[in-house]
Amino acid sequence: MTGHPDATTARTPIGKVLGIALALVGVVAVIVLAFAWPSVTAEPKDLPVAITGPALAISAAEQAVDEQAPGAISFVEVDDRDAAVEAIETRRAYGAIVLGPEPEVLTSSASSLPVSQLLTGVAASLEEGVNVQAAAAAEAAGAPAAPPHIEVAATDVVPLADSDPRGTGLTAALFPLVLGGMLGGIAISLAIIGAMRRVTAVLVYSAVGGLLLAAILQGWFGALQGDYWLNSAGIALALAAIAAPITGFVALMGRPGIALGPIIMLLIANPISAAAIPKEFILAPWGEVGQWFPPGAAATLMRELSYFPAADTTFPWLVLAAWAAGGILLSLIGHFRTAGGAESDAEADAIGDAESLDAGRPADSEHRVTA
Repeated sequence: MTGHPDATTARTPIGKVLGIALALVGVVAVIVLAFAWPSVTAEPKDLPVAITGPALAISAAEQAVDEQAPGAISFVEVDDRDAAVEAIETRRAYGAIVLGPEPEVLTSSASSLPVSQLLTGVAASLEEGVNVQAAAAAEAAGAPAAPPHIEVAATDVVPLADSDPRGTGLTAALFPLVLGGMLGGIAISLAIIGAMRRVTAVLVYSAVGGLLLAAILQGWFGALQGDYWLNSAGIALALAAIAAPITGFVALMGRPGIALGPIIMLLIANPISAAAIPKEFILAPWGEVGQWFPPGAAATLMRELSYFPAADTTFPWLVLAAWAAGGILLSLIGHFRTAGGAESDAEADAIGDAESLDAGRPADSEHRVTA
């Protein structure tokens, strides 16, 4: 008769218990730091803003703005108001200050609501300064009456859509996009055997996912604007750019490669993607670095496709295409390798054939036990 083993022999050593607990605390701390750090340290720095008008007025305005928000704005001089509007519509500037007989501040809430609010505050300060200068000039000239009040209008050149007046829908849609790409890559890696079959699954998943998500985000929620087919293509490429590297890592390294997806896309790339704030708000150079990863490129691309058709979208398209192609290339390399437990397509075919035979075999013929 076999007795039960002593219960004490099955207990985990206390040293291992403490080690696991401390390791989990470290993991949680890293996650909190990764997601909270960009928001906690966010500060406007060198935001490109166009400015036009007389030279003396430009100099005075730049000095006044720098005193109000030191280092926040980097002015770019343009010829006139039309050039300022063009700079905003092509995303070369977040806004503009137009000086002259009818001063005006141009904003773009679709580009960044926080920057638009900052420039609206600049308009109020500029109006106060202009009227103080006008009153001083009139007094020096001995004018019998105070000059008329000069208003500095704030015009939203590229506003957010009525269906998403705060821009929360567009911002909130980007994290599920990243999560969807990761889950797709992980699920495909776990459920499908064969590097090339995984590539096929990623392509189908991305294409269908792009069509469906664009229909939901644009047709249902109104978070996306612009052309539906372009938005679908952008989402599809973003999904592929996140999912394909995961399946590529698995093709090279086996199942351990699955962990690289969340580490790269979720813990590293997503916090510096500038999806919710301008990249200039993130500590340099990480705001720019984030644009070279799929989450940052996808955030920029979807915003520009929705609101800035005149903007040059070549860079985000290329970034997403490069990540997707890189993931597929890794799968092609893994097609000829079995290192780290990754299986070749030949092995996958053999497994698939065996599964097919098992499926067609009568149940009573399996694992017979004779007396």
